Amino acid sequence: FTEIDLEDRKRLEEGLAPRYAAPVTTRIVPNMRTGSWDTLADGRMVWRMKFQAPDALSLNFGFGEFHLPPTAELWIYSPDLGQVLGPFTDRDNDRHRQFWSPLILGEEAVIELAIRPEFLQNLELTLAQIGHGYTGFGYPIGADRSGSCNLDVICGDADGFPEVDLWRDQIRSVAVISTGGSTFCTGFLVNSTHAEVQGFFMTADHCGISSGNAASLVTYWNYENSTCRQPGSSSSGQSGDGTLNEFNTGSTFRAGRSASDFTLVQLDDPINPDFDPYFAGWDNTGVESSGAIAIHHPATDEKRISFEDEATTTTSYLGTSVPGDGTHVRVEDWDLGTTEGGSSGSPLFDVGQRVIGQLHGGDAARGNDDSDWYGRFSLSLAAGATRAGRPEEWVEPGET
Repeated sequence: FTEIDLEDRKRLEEGLAPRYAAPVTTRIVPNMRTGSWDTLADGRMVWRMKFQAPDALSLNFGFGEFHLPPTAELWIYSPDLGQVLGPFTDRDNDRHRQFWSPLILGEEAVIELAIRPEFLQNLELTLAQIGHGYTGFGYPIGADRSGSCNLDVICGDADGFPEVDLWRDQIRSVAVISTGGSTFCTGFLVNSTHAEVQGFFMTADHCGISSGNAASLVTYWNYENSTCRQPGSSSSGQSGDGTLNEFNTGSTFRAGRSASDFTLVQLDDPINPDFDPYFAGWDNTGVESSGAIAIHHPATDEKRISFEDEATTTTSYLGTSVPGDGTHVRVEDWDLGTTEGGSSGSPLFDVGQRVIGQLHGGDAARGNDDSDWYGRFSLSLAAGATRAGRPEEWVEPGET
């Protein structure tokens, strides 16, 4: 086994978020000694630098210093222009002064900066990390693919799954995420009773987002297959055709707690309305549901949906005694679909279409009828003793 294999096995044993890329530390700034410089017809200077990582499945870039002056544009693209990210401008400047890019598939990428000469002294741009992708996000890496028993969210009545059509709104709340240009999980948009304060996004605490790295969060919206692959078919266990071209970058940590395994962040920027986002409703009563529905990204594959027809129970993590310590919601087994690595942080909905938990872990997987445990949303909402630790202060100010 390679060193990365051993590290990933250790991460799995410790219950940490799985990785799709190995982080490589660097320090590169645009100057006359790096890259190449040209001058455009409008007088702007252009700096370009090409990056190549042999055998990489994807590349992503983390800027430890990021502050673009007016009129400056930053682009990241594949050499064949098959993928183009940008332009990123001064509108992408944030208080944390970082920027983490979505990924470029393949082993080559170009970073390009266009800037007026008079603004060079106001530029702050330092590339601090390159993510060398080695699995995930659409690549058929053997057993790392999600199981064929999973059900695509695009399925519906015409495909023999009318129950999925009832969840079109909630499906739009879920995103696959990258943190630190290295690890992945699932998360979801959370509605707020404060009409003027939005952009709240929840995932699992063990996915590793903290106040120190929340700026590195990248959320990918609508990463879904374009057709319904029948569960159990060979195509359902293979790579889909979803795209990663709808995204948000950056967030601010708002709250988190390990007991019920939740993290709440607020996205840096409004979500493009063309992405058709949906802010999921939630239930803070702690009442059991007569069934459960999960929407998630197993193994960073295209979005799937799972159904449980039995009632949920309140337990301890990995426990079956009711109510245990009351921190988790147990799903006895999945009747349609399952969850897998990468599904962590995804929402569990009750039959009333409200969030009651986010996935912590369990033994559910392809080919078994084992249980999953979700951090209990009603407990998470009121958890913690300070504003920094209580989601209630953010998504339900006034305790309505």
